[in-house]
Parts: sequence; C-alpha cells; structure tokens
Amino acid sequence: MDYYQILGVSKSASDQELKAAYRKQALQWHPDRNKSAQATEKFKEINKAYEILSDPQKKQAYDQYGENAFKGSQGQQQGPFTYSYRSYGNGGNPFEGTDFAGFTDPFEIFEQFFGGGFSAGPSARSGRGRRQVYSLQISFMEAAKGTEKRVDIGGKSMTIKVPAGVDDGSRVRFGDFDIVISVEKDKTFQRDGLNIYVEVDVDFVDATLGTTIIVPTLGEPVSLKVPAGTQPDTVMRLRGHGITEPHGSRAGDEYVHIKVKVPTKLSGKQKEILESLRDASERDKKRSGWF
Repeated sequence: MDYYQILGVSKSASDQELKAAYRKQALQWHPDRNKSAQATEKFKEINKAYEILSDPQKKQAYDQYGENAFKGSQGQQQGPFTYSYRSYGNGGNPFEGTDFAGFTDPFEIFEQFFGGGFSAGPSARSGRGRRQVYSLQISFMEAAKGTEKRVDIGGKSMTIKVPAGVDDGSRVRFGDFDIVISVEKDKTFQRDGLNIYVEVDVDFVDATLGTTIIVPTLGEPVSLKVPAGTQPDTVMRLRGHGITEPHGSRAGDEYVHIKVKVPTKLSGKQKEILESLRDASERDKKRSGWF
C-alpha cells in the first residue's frame, strides 16, 4: 500500500498539500456520499494514509521502512511505530478520538460544503453530544486580520468574532456550536501557511539599473529596494509581513515575486539606445576574449 499514491501527492508535499489532498479524497469516498461497495474500505485507507503522512515522525518511519514500520510480527515491532485501526459494529464510530485534518470526526468534513455565506450544516449522522456546525464565508483580508460578523442562528441574532490568521477550512468553536471558515481567494495575495506571496511588475530598465518599488502588504504598502541587475523571477522576502497565527504572536513572511516586464513596442529613440548598448556589450565581450 503506497500512502502517497492513495492521497495523490508526492513525497515532497507540504502540510497544506497533504491536508487539501486528504479532504478531496475523503469527500469523494465518504460512505455517506459514495454508495459503491469499496467506498468504506477506500475511506479507511485514505484516513490511515493521512494519519501516517501528517505526523512527521510516522512519515519519517514510513519513508524509511515502508508499511513494515507499523506492522508487528509475533508480538514484536518491526518498525518504530505501531498502528491500530479500531472498528465498531452497530453504527459505532471507527474514527473516534482521531484528528483528521482538523476535524475530530470525518463525517463532519462535509459540513463546510453546505452553502456559502453563513449557513447551517446539519450533521451527517446524529449522535449524543454532537455539536451543530455552520459554515461562514469571509474575504482573504478578513481571515488575515480577523473580523466580526452579525449572523442569525435559529432566529437569534449574534456577533461572531473570527480571530486573525484563520485559514480556509479552519474550525472555530463558539459556545455550543462550531463554525467552519471558508476563505475567498484574493486577487493580490496567495497564502501558504503563515506566508503570503505577491507578484510585482518591474520595468526591465529599472531591473537593470535598480529602483525602489511600492509593495502591497496586509497593512500599509512598503518601499522595497530592487538592486541593479535583478533577474526575472527573483523572489525577495519581507520578514514578518505574513499572517500572524491565531491566538499567537508568530508571524510568517511576505515573498515578493519580481516579474520583469519587457516592452513589446519601442520608439525609434529607444531602439537606438538599446542598439548602442548591444554594440557596447559585444565590444566588451571581444575585449575580454583577447585576455
């Protein structure tokens, strides 16, 4: 059994990629949604794969020993870990007590897909002590900075405070119910964990001679010095300008991807200047060859 193949990821997959792949596979093979005969067994494999690959120590052991790291032989361990899968009859929950990509019960994964904005997500299965789950859609900046939303729950109006730093799929507990956060994509920023990424266009002359650019951040725009000779696709870091972790003080970084713009139309004067530069460059090459 190849756990990477089960989730459809490479060995170098990040935590975010693992989590996204798990959710996609779990959504496809969940027994309450997929009625095929192999759905239950496939769903078990998906959860087992995620449990192993999402744990750094277990992943390291799996990469080194394969499945043997989690198999016993005549009561003796063959690898550094043991793995057990509990199965209950009569409608019991075989996943109880296990954390699946932030969900304590894999049946609750699908409650985040029930509508946009703020909506109720009825439990896939009823049971004692189950908390009601709702989904709330917010913008990228609201997720990064935190926000308050006035919502109606069961005919009662209340204010929901969303902490800064939540990510798409984050689950936040409020009183006797939970909220799964859905974050809209942003036109300017992309997010990977606590880090954010932004692309900035720089004219090829400025990239050659050096310049100062204004870069958007989650707060006020900042000035960034682009050194002379900056190459296309250079990435520069703004330390501490990323996402601050929820209820914490650690902040990620902002990475600025420099996109050098080459003009498609030039005036006669511009062509003349560039041709002079090319001629000078050719002469320099020849001189360097003489020595």
